[in-house]
Amino acid sequence: MVGDVGGTNARFAWITERGAPLLHTTTYACAEHATLQDAMQRFLDDHRLGSPRWCAIGIANPVVGDRVQMTNHHWSFSISEVQRRLAMDRFLVINDFTALALSLPALGADEVRQVGGGSAVPHAPLGLVGPGTGLGVSGLLPAVAGHGAIPINGEGGHATLAAMDDLEEAVLRVLRQRFGHVSAERAVSGMGLLNLYQAVCDVDGVVAQPMTAADISAAAVVGANRQCVTALALFCSFLGNVAGNIALTLGALGGVYIGGGIVPRLGEWFDRSTFRQRFEDKGRFRPYLEGIATFVVQARAPALIGAARALDELP
Repeated sequence: MVGDVGGTNARFAWITERGAPLLHTTTYACAEHATLQDAMQRFLDDHRLGSPRWCAIGIANPVVGDRVQMTNHHWSFSISEVQRRLAMDRFLVINDFTALALSLPALGADEVRQVGGGSAVPHAPLGLVGPGTGLGVSGLLPAVAGHGAIPINGEGGHATLAAMDDLEEAVLRVLRQRFGHVSAERAVSGMGLLNLYQAVCDVDGVVAQPMTAADISAAAVVGANRQCVTALALFCSFLGNVAGNIALTLGALGGVYIGGGIVPRLGEWFDRSTFRQRFEDKGRFRPYLEGIATFVVQARAPALIGAARALDELP
């Protein structure tokens, strides 16, 4: 059994053997289940499956030790206790973007879309960033003797966000007044898009309307609301800045991949945004970044593929 657990949805699938295709892929709303174990058991019951021998789950959270307390959802659990209750021989819990990073080499040409120029260098490090309920950051380092590719398990979404122009500085000033520390996730995520919209309204001196992140995106794409357009433009700009930093930090000549559930839905609007401009806008290192390719991940369930690979490749 493999899983991809975010702050909003939990997706599960079944694998019969190594390298086999995913079966019974199913998505459940986290809010409809009291615990992770309840959601896992529902999947097994819905598809009349017994307890799996092995299970790997990518979760939108740091995984340090046995106890996991989700950042953007109320689920809290003991890894060993869930393993015991479901009678599993092995239960591997990793960060969801560690799982997504492991999936990157397995994605087909039709499952990614290049945005901007550059070209991927084979066997070079890969960068990964993805806005969803929160902001995931990871990467994949090339294989060394006796090992497979090495995924990075970090929390880069909580690194400090920087401004590149006066509007961005004005918006960040509003967010600093509200949150104190403004991490990248405060702007580059679903909740971040709402934060940006409210901050733009504050800067413009207008009253923010009750909206969800999906409402803001929809209004921005069709140009129905000026503050929504500005908020989504800032979202793409900040994402480009963050992705460029990841490329520089990892030396990601193999490409930087944009995952998560938000960007793939933006389509050509994202292509026309300042994302790629901000990605490259690093002063003396512009030529270096101009040569690095950026891709939007469009695969249906890449983190599930990565969770399956984790069972084979991680201890």
